[in-house]
Amino acid sequence: MLRSAFSGVLAIIVVTVLAIGMVQAQGGSPSPADLLKDPAVKAAIDAVKATEAQTVADQIRFCEIPAPEFKEEVRGKELQRVFTQLGLQNVRVDKVGNVLGDYPGAAAHPHLVLAAHLDTVFPEGTDVKVKREGNILKAPGIGDDCRGLGVMVAIVREMKKANVKTPGSITFVANVGEEGLGDLRGVKELFNTTLKGQIDRFVSIDGTGVHVTNVAVGSHRYRVTFKGPGGHSFGAFGMANPMGAMGRAIAKIQELQVPKQPKTTFNVGRIGGGTSVNSIPFDGWMELDMRSSDPASLAAIDANIMKAIDASVAEENARWGKPGIITVVKELVGDRPAGSTPENSSIVRNGLAAATVLGFTSNLGEGSTDSNTPMALGVPAITIGGGGRGRDAHALTESFDVTDAWQGTQHALLLTVALAQK
Repeated sequence: MLRSAFSGVLAIIVVTVLAIGMVQAQGGSPSPADLLKDPAVKAAIDAVKATEAQTVADQIRFCEIPAPEFKEEVRGKELQRVFTQLGLQNVRVDKVGNVLGDYPGAAAHPHLVLAAHLDTVFPEGTDVKVKREGNILKAPGIGDDCRGLGVMVAIVREMKKANVKTPGSITFVANVGEEGLGDLRGVKELFNTTLKGQIDRFVSIDGTGVHVTNVAVGSHRYRVTFKGPGGHSFGAFGMANPMGAMGRAIAKIQELQVPKQPKTTFNVGRIGGGTSVNSIPFDGWMELDMRSSDPASLAAIDANIMKAIDASVAEENARWGKPGIITVVKELVGDRPAGSTPENSSIVRNGLAAATVLGFTSNLGEGSTDSNTPMALGVPAITIGGGGRGRDAHALTESFDVTDAWQGTQHALLLTVALAQK
């Protein structure tokens, strides 16, 4: 999921400046403003506003199909059914569960992939029934990323109805594995296997509002397990304790200093281990996350955390005079590359201009999304919002305000057509 980072007067100035004179900088490709003069494109743009109720209904339906990390199959089958019903060609599911459908253009290239992710951060058993209070929808995942799925389907529906023709081809993808320990496995599969070497441009619809994310916040995620022989809490007292080492490590990590710019973060998100209150545990584990848009800063905090962990193990063993009793295993379970798409690139300029010509304000931002992978590979990529206003993403209290949410769909549709031009 993304987090918009740049706002205020400076961002608005940047948006306005970048949105001016776009076509000339693209070597003659039609601009979003030019494309709005195409009767078919204009009809599709108008239709997404008129059919916003259908888009919201789809958003709700998708949200009420549980899709925890690594268990997106049922929701994926519904997207597969919808893609087929809407007339996309070659609808298929790849080996990791991504659902793909093609919208052929006059030529195979440029080839745009437009994606929204199937998975949520919420575990099995979470109540995902959507509750509506006026314009507010409430449910885990309603904005992240059920809105993206609903918008993607609306784009297909209205482009097909209006018979929008494009010089290049588009593949729509409902992908798995964006959240948490999914580690972008869906998009990594697209670029490494399913569509390897075939993707010219990539757009992810993730989150809410109208924005363009062109900076990828990288992350490293570890599961760190501290191990020891364990024993009875009374009879074996004096044995070095894996939980003691882990506690020392957490305390040291919390004292680390990181740069404010580029923003660099760390978090111990989960801990566990042990068998009972009256047993010295034979293991203790923690899962931690660290992030930065700057690869060097990310590498630095990673190295400092690893040193803190090793020092904590040594200190716990020394405390009880038992060298080597406590050991540690550090398993990298998530590696999202940092990167960016330049502000002066065609894809970013189109993203900003599509909003400007429609009368919306779109700021540049940074985030950790499916676009991290193509950015790291040098493929032009951005992430955009699906419109509306979201609150409390990744929380059980997540909500989505549908007021003027059609703006996000219009922006995404016009951008899709623009990026399928030569």
